[in-house]
Amino acid sequence: MELQHISDQAREAKLRFGIVGNAPALIAAVERAIKVAPIDLSVLVTGESGTGKEFFPKIIHQYSSRKHAKYIAVNCGAIPEGTIDSELFGHEKGSFTGAVATRKGYFEEADGGTIFLDEVGELPLTTQARLLRVLESGEFIKVGSSTVQKANVRIVAATNVDMTRAVAEGRFREDLFYRLSTVTITVPPLRNRGNDIILLARKFASDFAEKYRMPPISLTDESKRLLSTYRWPGNVRELKNVIDQVALFDAGNTINTDKISAHLPERIDYIPAVAGTTAPGSYERERDMLFSMILSMQREIDALRQSIGNSTTGNINSNSASIRSAISVDYSEDTTASPDLTHSIVRFEPSNDHFTAPPTPTLEETEKETIRKALIRNGGRRKAAASELNISERTLYRKIKEYGLD
Repeated sequence: MELQHISDQAREAKLRFGIVGNAPALIAAVERAIKVAPIDLSVLVTGESGTGKEFFPKIIHQYSSRKHAKYIAVNCGAIPEGTIDSELFGHEKGSFTGAVATRKGYFEEADGGTIFLDEVGELPLTTQARLLRVLESGEFIKVGSSTVQKANVRIVAATNVDMTRAVAEGRFREDLFYRLSTVTITVPPLRNRGNDIILLARKFASDFAEKYRMPPISLTDESKRLLSTYRWPGNVRELKNVIDQVALFDAGNTINTDKISAHLPERIDYIPAVAGTTAPGSYERERDMLFSMILSMQREIDALRQSIGNSTTGNINSNSASIRSAISVDYSEDTTASPDLTHSIVRFEPSNDHFTAPPTPTLEETEKETIRKALIRNGGRRKAAASELNISERTLYRKIKEYGLD
């Protein structure tokens, strides 16, 4: 889709909400949001973390008949599991310890308007059941009450979770998923937006210079190519972080590739052979990558063992003791790459001349060890560890409890 083919409404929405870029997939998402806005259907916005999903519920609200009513955005992943029902649906006085007064929930406050449920994939199953009832009948009950209330609310949800996988694993209700995703809008990752990367970099650099009254930076052609070829696992959010750092420490300078590289994290996301196995930058992607590496090493070990087994007896005799020193492949902790890599030692056993390798750790064992080391690196600060692992705090709390890491 060329720029001249964008509808007037889409152009207006881009200007109004500060959406920068002309990538066809981005324009298609904006057009889709505008088209569904006047129709009171629930919408699910999907895309990786940091792609700008939060703009689309605002577009839908502003181009709907509800634009003069309230718009409330709720980050479901940031609300503790024990209080989220109260936050969403309200509670009666005395319904639990600390409930000193009756309180309205977000659904009651947003009556007649739009409610945006960000990170909807993090909702507990009990809350999912309550939300399903709101979608089906518009009814809800406050915590501690027996009175059914009505809410005329349009729901727009967003998630970076693979919802099909979450449904298959029993972490998300299938009926709720289909209710939420009557219309789906997919926001493209930054790495698939071509020249938008440079447009955004220029905007962020200009905004920074204007806001802090500092000399603007300029980019060489080589630095532009570097920005365009980096995978940006953190998407637009990561690009802004990098440009802000460059604009601060190299204000007024021409930025070459060395200066850009100094602010790019050294991550496994650079490795093209394994890129894209799952959502880039996500914990699941790095975990899958780890096991791919381990299984590849195991195949090499098996092939070498087979080769040794087929050798003649004379090739390996008592003199082979001199070469029985440990051969190790150490996936040691590397805080600049994936959250953690598991130690795996391959060695000759003194009792024979065949390779042996320890059993491949299970997915759960590696996940537990990854979380444990992330907590150690962050001094036990769960919020910081969750940020490093790119998961929500609620997910981290659940995993800590599941693996007994308290």
